[in-house]
Amino acid sequence: MEYLNLLESQKMGKLTVNGKDVFVGPIIESGLVDLVENLRPNKIIIISDENTHENCNSYLITTFNELSKAEIIVLPPGEKSKDLEIVNNIWIALTQYEVTRHDIIINVGGGVITDLGGFVASCYKRGLKFINISTSLLGMVDASVGGKTGINLDGLKNQVGTFSFPELTIIDPIFLSTLNKTEWVNGFSEMLKHGLIASKEHFEEITQLMVQDDWKMPVNLIEHSLNIKINITNKDPYEEGDRKLLNFGHTIGHAIESHQNKIGHLPHGIAVGIGMILESFLSFKKGYLSSEEFKVIENALFPFFRIPDLNENDINELVVLLNNDKKNKNGQILCVLLVGIGHGMYDIEITSEEVQEAFSYLKKKRINWN
Repeated sequence: MEYLNLLESQKMGKLTVNGKDVFVGPIIESGLVDLVENLRPNKIIIISDENTHENCNSYLITTFNELSKAEIIVLPPGEKSKDLEIVNNIWIALTQYEVTRHDIIINVGGGVITDLGGFVASCYKRGLKFINISTSLLGMVDASVGGKTGINLDGLKNQVGTFSFPELTIIDPIFLSTLNKTEWVNGFSEMLKHGLIASKEHFEEITQLMVQDDWKMPVNLIEHSLNIKINITNKDPYEEGDRKLLNFGHTIGHAIESHQNKIGHLPHGIAVGIGMILESFLSFKKGYLSSEEFKVIENALFPFFRIPDLNENDINELVVLLNNDKKNKNGQILCVLLVGIGHGMYDIEITSEEVQEAFSYLKKKRINWN
């Protein structure tokens, strides 16, 4: 595995979220070995999916002798693995391996694996320590940090989960060499979100990067996104206030993702990108966002996050899903909306009628685009 031509700089550093380290840079300099030695586990369990097992695990095992005897649990790739039955099977496997609460789980993968693996660890025997080694851009800038774990329930996104922070999160851009274009766009989605809620400069940097023919990810942009998320999370680790801003695009985006995954597959980042367009439209329609800024957002996102072809029944089903969103309160659909590029506000009520209007608008735009 080589760094290829992905990075414009080799800047690296250590960040801290809720007292736990997030290392950005070459994994061999991350302190992984020192941490494992300090924890002194009898057993190490690696959880990954088929893709990361094929592309990443051999590199880790040959690089670190400490991992050579680890038990490896390999899951099917994709959102369907975030399922209670699969989690139950992993817990059974941990029992068969005679894993104790003093052992350690290392999650190697993108957001699905760190969400699921963190949940497995946080519940088994009332909590195992775990490490996240993020291998996707989306995971690096969002899913692997922040302490949220979760699995899906009856097709609803992340309905069961815990707040549980990994002992260490490792973000080594070497793993970006394994990504296809869809996975890059997935990661751009969360980075755009960070810019839209907290930094106009960051939003502009990412949009400029996306329109280039040859995508390279400067480490400083990864760190900028991480700093936005980590600063918010450190102030509000359990999402009682400002951390809700990080849900921008996710209220409608999760509903779209859940709906589309019942009939096929729509990656998380793509769904969130569509959700950000729709929630930006609602910000404009409700008078919080200027028409000029809405057009800037729409023009930047629409070419990369194309809305599926939805009929009236589909939209009605999406509204039903929104009514089951875990962030709702007192029967209200609560959403993050923008008051400008780089500024958001949370717990804003949106109605079913407003959501239907937003979908109608984008359906017309989709037809005109084609």
